[in-house]
Formats: sequence, structure tokens, C-alpha cells
Amino acid sequence: MLRDQPILNVLLINILLGAAWHYIVFFICITLKPGFFSENKKMYLPHKWERGGKFYSDVLKIRRWKDLLPQHIGKDGFSKDHLDDISAEYLDEFIMETCRGEWDHIMNCLFFIVLFILDPPPVALFLSAMLFAGNLPFAAIQRYNRFRLQKLRSTIRRRTLPEVIENCNTAPVNADNR
Repeated sequence: MLRDQPILNVLLINILLGAAWHYIVFFICITLKPGFFSENKKMYLPHKWERGGKFYSDVLKIRRWKDLLPQHIGKDGFSKDHLDDISAEYLDEFIMETCRGEWDHIMNCLFFIVLFILDPPPVALFLSAMLFAGNLPFAAIQRYNRFRLQKLRSTIRRRTLPEVIENCNTAPVNADNR
């Protein structure tokens, strides 16, 4: 397709197509219902090799560089820069947002298929490397944060449950509600 075009034309067309791809994926991402990004879907479940997130900290040294990368927060968006609350409900929403962010970056990586269809192999390889370098670190951050948030949520629920049980046992019984 673009194999016979001058390299500058190839790059310009790829930039335009890539930008369109990213905007379409982003639009789909923000219009999908939150249930689509359930942490229990296969895509978001932990893999054995991730070792509960330790792969990201031990091998990728993610703590050293994750805060150097920008984050996108849309209008009325959800900031993933810090925790605003530590309730289980807030953490549920935060975890869903990590799934949404991961989905967005992984779907953007699929543009490499278009690159290999349209471009000469050396150009497709170079642009695919750039594509992966621009998306996979963000997907890794989402997974790393999700493991940590799930652990925190589990701890909060364990600590909250005894309080709930204690409150139920000590709450006065209203004769009208029996």
C-alpha cells in the first residue's frame, strides 16, 4: 500500500492514521460502561509471572519511573495521581479506572497490525517499537497500581468487617422492625 511512497509521505500518513486510531480508541473507551472494565475479566486478571505485582517493582523497577510519565485526566475525569479516599467504594472505582486505562493502551498497541499491512517492514518495525514504547509502560503502571489497590481494598474490608459485625451485635433492636 504505502510501500512505493516516499518515506516522508509514509511517515505523515502513519502519523495521521495513528492519531485517528488513538482518538477512536479513546472515544470508545470513554463511552463504554464501567461494567465492561470489570477487574474479574480475563484481560485484567493477574498472571503467575507477575507475582502479585512484584514483577513490576523487582524487574521493571516501576517505582523509579512511573511518576515521571504523564497521566490523562479528562473533564470531570478520575485522577490516578493519588488516593482521594480509602473507602472500598472509592477503591472499586479506582480499580475500574486502572482497567479502563490498561484497555485503552493495549487497544492502541493493536495499531501495529495496520502498520505491518501498510508499511514496508523496516518502517513497520520502527513505528511498532515506538508505538509499544509509548503505550506498554502506561499499561504496566495500570496493572502495578491495580495489584496494590486490590491489596489495600482487601485489607480495608478485613478491618471493616469486624466493626460491622460488632455494630450489628451491639445495635439496639427496634421492636417495630422484627
